[in-house]
Amino acid sequence: YHRVLNRAVWAPLTASRLLLRLLVAVFIPRGVVVVGLDDTIERRRGEQIKAKGIYRDPVRSSQAYFVKVSGLRWLACMVLRPLSWANRVWALPFLTVLCPSERFYEQRGRRHQTLTERAWQMIRLVGRWLPGRDLVFVADSSFAALELLDKVATLPRASVITRLRLDAALYDPPPPRKPKTMGRPRLKGKRRPTLEAVLADKRTQWTTLRVEQWYGKGPREVEVATDTAVWYHTGKPPVAIRWVLIRDPQEDFKPQALLSTNLAYTPEQILPWFVRRWTMEVTFEEARAHLGMETQRQWNDRAIARTTPA
Repeated sequence: YHRVLNRAVWAPLTASRLLLRLLVAVFIPRGVVVVGLDDTIERRRGEQIKAKGIYRDPVRSSQAYFVKVSGLRWLACMVLRPLSWANRVWALPFLTVLCPSERFYEQRGRRHQTLTERAWQMIRLVGRWLPGRDLVFVADSSFAALELLDKVATLPRASVITRLRLDAALYDPPPPRKPKTMGRPRLKGKRRPTLEAVLADKRTQWTTLRVEQWYGKGPREVEVATDTAVWYHTGKPPVAIRWVLIRDPQEDFKPQALLSTNLAYTPEQILPWFVRRWTMEVTFEEARAHLGMETQRQWNDRAIARTTPA
């Protein structure tokens, strides 16, 4: 098995495209295709592995304990689909891209490609592979970058759902431009209260929402509030978003917020789609435990690049 992946001459992107179309044809013949975006660290050491770097280990780290690890960073795209016969959501990977460290690019005199830049390349690629289908990409706060969200908003049938900071600067849409007005057009309107203020405001209208699969723990009821706004930061492009503020009546978790670049989606759609992404961590752990992703005998860049994504 490892010999074939290591030494065969093949086109990985062609294989990824065929795999994605097969997954969509079998599991999602119609409707919205929900795709998860997440990165993982393959813990590896060795002088022959040139693309490795020092990263935070998401598996062993916590909010109170920080663990650094040497390895390779991979960015994975997975189809997130509930399977009736499994009674849960499965994260089915079809495209995995290596994201080398900044030091790797510096040694070769090339410009460093950040994680969000790699994500934009993958989003455009999936959009070309599935023309005519509505795509929703769900990701964690690492991808809540205005540059990325602004680019995705230009795609006709793609959107991103990710986390939003409670202290994010939100504004009204810019007012209509009057004829013969001098100067550049306005990017935003009046400043709105932050989501922290909305959370503390007693006049905020909350709606009870039932999520059938809450992080693998069965159905759960939460309270949500939503609206549309323009998210803007100085020097960054403004992005129109729909924000969803979430709080737990049982107070088991702290209030949090999500955003969607598609203003037409409702909280009843946004929240269940975003919750699906937790199964990506399950897939990463199963790859380590059962496929031996970090215990392969390949110790050079070309062999690892062919073996690990597969």
